[in-house]
Amino acid sequence: MLIIPAIDLKDGKVVRFTQGKYDKKVYSHNPDKTAKHWVRQGAKFLHIVDLDGAIIGSPQNLDSLKIILKSVDVPIEFGGGVRKKDTIKKLIDMGVMRVVIATLAVENQKFLKEVFKKFKDRIIVSIDEAKGNILTRGWRRKAKLLNSSDLAKKLKDMGFDKIIYTDTSRDGTLKGPNINGIKKILKETGLKVIASGGISSLEDIRNLRRLEKNGLLAVIVGKALYEGRFTLSEAISYGTK
Repeated sequence: MLIIPAIDLKDGKVVRFTQGKYDKKVYSHNPDKTAKHWVRQGAKFLHIVDLDGAIIGSPQNLDSLKIILKSVDVPIEFGGGVRKKDTIKKLIDMGVMRVVIATLAVENQKFLKEVFKKFKDRIIVSIDEAKGNILTRGWRRKAKLLNSSDLAKKLKDMGFDKIIYTDTSRDGTLKGPNINGIKKILKETGLKVIASGGISSLEDIRNLRRLEKNGLLAVIVGKALYEGRFTLSEAISYGTK
């Protein structure tokens, strides 16, 4: 099971929020140094989120992304405010391996079909959920008449084979992942899943590792790493035991 460190960007700095609430804590003023740190600890993939972009509706931290791309030689997925086809192309041309789409996967499925047809597995949808509600636009708006399983099934029908699943009510809380929610998505859709939200301990990593046989591909870890709950190398070791 792949362990993916998260790098959340706001105003060019590495920050972590709690449940999407913008009471930021700054961990680094140098995103490239953070990226290099995770790679030195064994990261094989990085998950980068443009928090400003998620709110505004277009990426705002591309200068930081460019520096990160030049600094490390591992694949990167990037999301946050990606709501235009030209933006997807620009990010891929910059060197992003996979572009994360969230809001428009809910609000404009015609657009989603078009970009999936063009870019295939260079895009991935993040389903961001809190207490049964899908959240969009920087987790500030609830989607109506749609739940996570329904959206995931629609994605599978379009041809997607994997998704990111984030329980936003757990994100940044260090209270543990939503194991039942992850199991539900895996069972009801047959999609492969990259799980995110609430990872707090190596025991959480071990518990998630048991779902690998059901289709869990990877786990995105953020605050627990930044708060020193465990090292990335330790998490990687637990993720492969």
